[in-house]
Order: sequence, then structure tokens, then C-alpha cells
Amino acid sequence: MTSTHAPRRAETEALVREVVRAILPGVPEELIGGTRHLRDLGADSVDRVEIIATLVDRTGISTPMSEFSDIPDIETLVDFLCKEQRR
Repeated sequence: MTSTHAPRRAETEALVREVVRAILPGVPEELIGGTRHLRDLGADSVDRVEIIATLVDRTGISTPMSEFSDIPDIETLVDFLCKEQRR
């Protein structure tokens, strides 16, 4: 990844942590990231939809919810959101 994308990535990582913590307040911030899936953090299907919908709204992307179904972990989620924001 080039350095020109680093600030957006850092902002997107912070946003993901913020949204996950708002919806799953008992999850320590240091656990939100890497290869963990939202399920690993205790998010049920309703929580996951709420997290994704909030991220879509906050980032202003117009990606269908179905595009998020195959995202395996939070790291990939951040990558995906960054890519969609550049479109």
C-alpha cells in the first residue's frame, strides 16, 4: 500500500473501531482488527448488519450490503471500505 492511502486507511480503521465499539460496547478496542471476524467479537447477524449499514452510511459509499457477505475479517473489511471510498 502506498503512503498516499495511509491516512485514509488509518481513518477507516479508526471508524471501524468506533462503530464496532458503539454497537458492541463490551469489546476492548485492541481486539477490533486483524484476522478477527465480527462474529469473533460476539456480533450476531443483526449486529453485523447494523455495523455494516453504519459504516456504509458514515463512509458515504453506495455498495450493496450483499458485497460484504464474503469479507472474512476486519482487516479485509477495512481494505474493502478503503477501496470503495476511492471509487
